[in-house]
Amino acid sequence: MKIVLPALLSFLVCRVRAQAGVPPTTLHHRSYFYVGGQYVTQGNSTIMEGAMYVERLAPERVTQPFPLLILHGLAMTGTNFLNTPDGRQGWGDFFLSKGYEIYLIDQPVRARSPFQAGIDGPQSTFTTFSVESLFTATERFKLWPQATLHTQWPGNGSMGDPVFDAFYASTVPSLVSQEETSVKMKNAGPALLDKIGPVILMVHSQAGFLGWVLGDSRPDLVKSIVALEPSGPPFVNVILPPVGPARPFGLTEIPITYDPPVSSPEDLKREVVDIGNSSLFTCFQQAAPARKLINLVNIPTLVVTSETGFHAVYDSCTVNYLQQAGIGVEHIKLEDVGLHGNGHMMFMEKNSIEIAGLVEQWIAKTNTK
Repeated sequence: MKIVLPALLSFLVCRVRAQAGVPPTTLHHRSYFYVGGQYVTQGNSTIMEGAMYVERLAPERVTQPFPLLILHGLAMTGTNFLNTPDGRQGWGDFFLSKGYEIYLIDQPVRARSPFQAGIDGPQSTFTTFSVESLFTATERFKLWPQATLHTQWPGNGSMGDPVFDAFYASTVPSLVSQEETSVKMKNAGPALLDKIGPVILMVHSQAGFLGWVLGDSRPDLVKSIVALEPSGPPFVNVILPPVGPARPFGLTEIPITYDPPVSSPEDLKREVVDIGNSSLFTCFQQAAPARKLINLVNIPTLVVTSETGFHAVYDSCTVNYLQQAGIGVEHIKLEDVGLHGNGHMMFMEKNSIEIAGLVEQWIAKTNTK
């Protein structure tokens, strides 16, 4: 019987990894590149600013029609989706195993996308209190009603626990200004899409508004959007500081294309809407007649919300705003499909692969051509 060399190599790699206690992975190729940088004068010479790091992972055999482009959230990097802090299979490997080519980025001015002193704005860092109270041990801090239901983080979620320490070590400084973040992504993101072609765009948390910016910039190159607890709700920050006015263009910090056109935030008249849980914040929608997000209306969109994360308070408001603006949105609340106890970092939690399977089913049925 003839043994095919790649299959033998894959078997040996998997065996060595198993003996070392490393979870199985899909045989793949890895490379990286940068997009979006521009030269600026500094002193008597020049430097490059705004360049965005992109990591490409491709399974040995790509079987899916479109790659998956993943944008991480605040204080995070593309490593969020490689494996979990306790060493289990990550979403990156899961989607590789399904035949998807994957692109992971570090947002501009973040981690491997270099910060340039004197050019880029100030940065901030998540404290251990922020991570524990918002992500990993919300059941102890009880900052919103659903927080007490959190059970899926792999560990006790507190400083000193090995899983927490591994996760916290991966957090990095982020730009304070979300407007600056948006502008830099609008410069680098379309360049990436032009380079790699049509994609399925997956965004998490703070990257939510960046997803709408990219979809608006290149609607022909974004086949669908998967928004994992995307930034919101419209026009305000709640729970996650700084609480107060935010996203003056509804769901974004910078203008995107409305029909009729919007020349300034004042053009977007708003009204209060009751979508439940409204005692915790004021939920806004557009005053009638609502303008349409004309470049996003043909992009199928999925919003996924955990049972216990702070987005459980207000993601329905974000979904309502998208629907009112003409976007076809499917909203999956994990508790409604039998997945309980998850928080904001659902793709790292104990049942993360079950959630990945749910997302992949939606992608597969939505992106057939």
